[in-house]
Amino acid sequence: MTEVDDRTMRERMLAGDPYIADDPDLAAESIRARVLCHRLGQLSPDAGLERRELLVELLGAIGEDTDIRPPFQCDYGYQTSLGARTFVNFGLVCLDVARVTIGDDVQIGPNVQLLTPTHPVEPGPRREKWEGAAPITIGDNVWLGGGVIVCPGVTIGENTVVGAGAVVTRDLPANVVAVGNPARVVRTLDA
Repeated sequence: MTEVDDRTMRERMLAGDPYIADDPDLAAESIRARVLCHRLGQLSPDAGLERRELLVELLGAIGEDTDIRPPFQCDYGYQTSLGARTFVNFGLVCLDVARVTIGDDVQIGPNVQLLTPTHPVEPGPRREKWEGAAPITIGDNVWLGGGVIVCPGVTIGENTVVGAGAVVTRDLPANVVAVGNPARVVRTLDA
């Protein structure tokens, strides 16, 4: 991880390569996202238009009739895209170091965590503050129950239901119900 590389840490991060997050450009982008998340959280519940405007400014994309209930936290915002008619309940934490793609008609329960960052297992590179990330993809019409944790690099297929409190460490196919830690498929759904 210490080979010569002329790219900025931001360029390395966006390419999915190891990078050091303690970088002035990345720090500024993170502060921007945290300020927008803070402003979002300070709005009155009936300030729907203002909330929508802040989400458009913060996120990479947000579909029509999609709603995110604060509090909402993310690392950068521009790495996160949500489809149309998606509902995100209170307390989503979206660590979007890598891309987070959420489809149409998705239901996300309270206190869900979408976690793209990874850290080296080896103590030396971890001490030197190297990290990486792997993208998360949530298919159309998925339901993530309250408290679900989705780990780096996971794809969840369309129509899948993930039970409350599950920890998703591996891809889940379309049209299944998965529960537990680690999440395992317990039922197939008719498509």
